[in-house]
Amino acid sequence: MKIAVAGATGAIGRSLIPLLVEAGHEVTGFTRHPLTAARLAAQGAKAVVLDVFDREAVFAALREAEPETVIHQLTALGERDFADNARIRTLGTRNLVDAALAAGARRMIAQSISWAYAPGEGPAREDEPLDLDAPAPRSGTIQGVHALETAAQDMPEAVILRYGLFYGPGTWYAADGYMAEQVRRGALPATDGVSSFVHVDDAAAAALLALAWPPGAVNVADDRPAPGGEWLPHYAALLGAPEPERQPGAARGERGADNAKAKGLGWRPRYADWREGFAAALERVE
Repeated sequence: MKIAVAGATGAIGRSLIPLLVEAGHEVTGFTRHPLTAARLAAQGAKAVVLDVFDREAVFAALREAEPETVIHQLTALGERDFADNARIRTLGTRNLVDAALAAGARRMIAQSISWAYAPGEGPAREDEPLDLDAPAPRSGTIQGVHALETAAQDMPEAVILRYGLFYGPGTWYAADGYMAEQVRRGALPATDGVSSFVHVDDAAAAALLALAWPPGAVNVADDRPAPGGEWLPHYAALLGAPEPERQPGAARGERGADNAKAKGLGWRPRYADWREGFAAALERVE
């Protein structure tokens, strides 16, 4: 299959491109950064430097790639550029979808998030609504997610991967990542808010499987949603960081995500429990 991957050198893309190539697909990888194009070529993909905000360039790139499927893994979270990330979800996704349709692609697999659901009891399922009534500042995130998912659904076939919090190489929770630094500084309190995690390798494996999944939203997270009072002290100990301060309460929508649908579609995370995954990801931390 001909596949175009936007965000091919990001945290998920680094794991996904080799999986796609190994499976025998013809892969074109889009990256914003010229210096990372060589990495894509070394992985067996055709590398294209592309600014997703340049609508004409996006149309030209997808016209040349002629993909059957477009995988949208673009974010600006590595740089913690939240304004740019919002534009990617809105304008960038719109450009990708319109260009994909013009190029004859049928399927889009799009990266979304699993903590955008409306408040409720227990881990959220895919048939529950997004938190469209959220107040600011959460409303900005929800509106961006809603725009991304709505645009993707203009494709004949759209699989929306609502990922848990990423950990592993190249993420905020890596040993050299932003969250690790916050924990070392004692700046992140352990609250009652529930989070769901997923290792980037497991996230990439889900994107590969999604090539054959039926259209719709799928939560991609591990088996163990957990409150901050449980996972954060464990994470801090692995980092050799101070015990985090305990703080009661939770932010709106912190309820975790139910992964039964993904598992029913054949996804089996290597790290079904964040405790095992954190230990593996941080095993070299002293």
